[in-house]
Amino acid sequence: MDFSALPDLASRAFGGGVVHANDEFFAAADHLVLPEAPSHAPKTFDHKGQVYDGWETRRRRTPGHDFAIVRLGAPGIVHGVDIDTAFFTGNFPPYASVDAVELSGYPGPEELAAADWVEILPKSPLKGDGRNLYPVTDRRRFTHVRLTIFPDGGVARLRVHGEVVPDPELLPKVFDVAAAEYGATVVDCSNKFYGNPQRMLMPGLARNMGDGWETSRRRDDGNDWVLVRLAAPAVLRFGDLDTSHFKGNAPGWATLTGIDARDRTFELLPRVALRPDTPHRFALWKAPEVTHVRLDIFPDGGMARLRLLGRADRTFLRARLGR
Repeated sequence: MDFSALPDLASRAFGGGVVHANDEFFAAADHLVLPEAPSHAPKTFDHKGQVYDGWETRRRRTPGHDFAIVRLGAPGIVHGVDIDTAFFTGNFPPYASVDAVELSGYPGPEELAAADWVEILPKSPLKGDGRNLYPVTDRRRFTHVRLTIFPDGGVARLRVHGEVVPDPELLPKVFDVAAAEYGATVVDCSNKFYGNPQRMLMPGLARNMGDGWETSRRRDDGNDWVLVRLAAPAVLRFGDLDTSHFKGNAPGWATLTGIDARDRTFELLPRVALRPDTPHRFALWKAPEVTHVRLDIFPDGGMARLRLLGRADRTFLRARLGR
């Protein structure tokens, strides 16, 4: 599987952030975790020089290297990193490495400096103005990563792709088990011509019509659908089907079907009408614990968000955490 298709655990969309950087003279390290693709406006200068949408350190005149520490917005198992040097041409670092650590709570710079870091990417070459994708084989759970660049320079984005593994002790009894930030993911869908269905599982409200799932127009008698693997097996009670921003292209109707570990199916929501540009909340039919949910839309169209509220199997969550 292409690891870059997995969620970006470091993304600001999940609450990721840069907690410490030793140098950010030309451009702030906070840019590293922005979910948007980097941009560039040539010949745009401020008092420190060309403005970059990324992290850029000053030119080193002494031995050493620069680093930035990122708190993962969604702790989990890292499958690969993408060190993107987009638009950094004569000022990108020639090498980089990545270390990781699992720490509880909210450690500060002193605790992070004293932590027992694990190397997940050894010192590796970087190309300028492009993505540098490296797989990671360590399958332990991590909460923070440290990007080190040798010796200095600029990096636009750091993507840390992997599997989300939440701490069940920090989750309420009832939560959104279809949320990507807790480990839910789309495993199959009929069509994603205009928008990837994984966007429906992201935190917060959709910002616009492009921040959701949208299919092409159907010219047959079928319908479109998406299959979601829940963050954990769960007994579901409520569903939010949000068509915000989809006005002339919202689905006309929708259904929800639960699937358990034995591939038995259960109707959770019979066919209901949907309105354009509207958040809908529905009480779901009582059913046994399910592991997957299929959303069918009729006949096609766009959905901004899908939320499924229920009680998750805590034993399953603790087992994923290794407890």
